[in-house]
Amino acid sequence: MEEKTIKFELRNQDYIQLNNLLKYLDLVNSGGEAKIRIQNEEVIVDGQIELRVRNKLRKGAIIEFDGMIIHII
Repeated sequence: MEEKTIKFELRNQDYIQLNNLLKYLDLVNSGGEAKIRIQNEEVIVDGQIELRVRNKLRKGAIIEFDGMIIHII
């Protein structure tokens, strides 16, 4: 399966929380689903499995989730 790349631009903010990013991009149906998927070790941030639901993602972060690669710009 080919991975899809998305660029997410931070506007008027220094960061976005991981769970909010997944919801904003419609990669999960709810905040509850985001929390479960993160806790199930399904999300990789900058090459490491991420377990912090509200991890603050800043410019330059790279998130891998469900066949997607998201670049925070």
